[in-house]
Amino acid sequence: MNIRVAGIVKESIVDGPGIRYVIFAQGCKHNCPGCHNPRTHSFDEGYMVDIDDIIKELSLNPLLDGITFSGGEPLEQGDEFLDLAKRIKVNSNLTIMIYTGYTYESILKSNKQAWRELLDLCDILVDGPFVEEEKDYRLIFKGSKNQRIINLQESKKEGRIILME
Repeated sequence: MNIRVAGIVKESIVDGPGIRYVIFAQGCKHNCPGCHNPRTHSFDEGYMVDIDDIIKELSLNPLLDGITFSGGEPLEQGDEFLDLAKRIKVNSNLTIMIYTGYTYESILKSNKQAWRELLDLCDILVDGPFVEEEKDYRLIFKGSKNQRIINLQESKKEGRIILME
């Protein structure tokens, strides 16, 4: 299975906690004004990457703490990112972080089974659209104040949203 990506960063310290492998999904319907990654919006650009190749690359770097799905909008390729997340959980102890312009609540209410299954496998969610009026450069791991950083596994256990510090 392949994923259409805008790019991959093999080691990042700005896209989540620790050292992370980051996949920037190609394609986004949100088109948030002021988005720092507008080149990822088109669904026709970018390039295809085989999920097997991603799994191989992850295994080559013992320093990685996790993988981050960013974008664009990873959920627009929900089946593909779900397949990747399943394979990551089987083959490693890496944490999975996902950025999405959708809210946690809208994902849970959606009729997209792959989206909900993907959240079950992820550890951290940054949700909500980027809002230019809420932009703050002092924020860590998010672009605007309306966005939340959610501890997905704790939220699942508690039955309520648990935000990360």
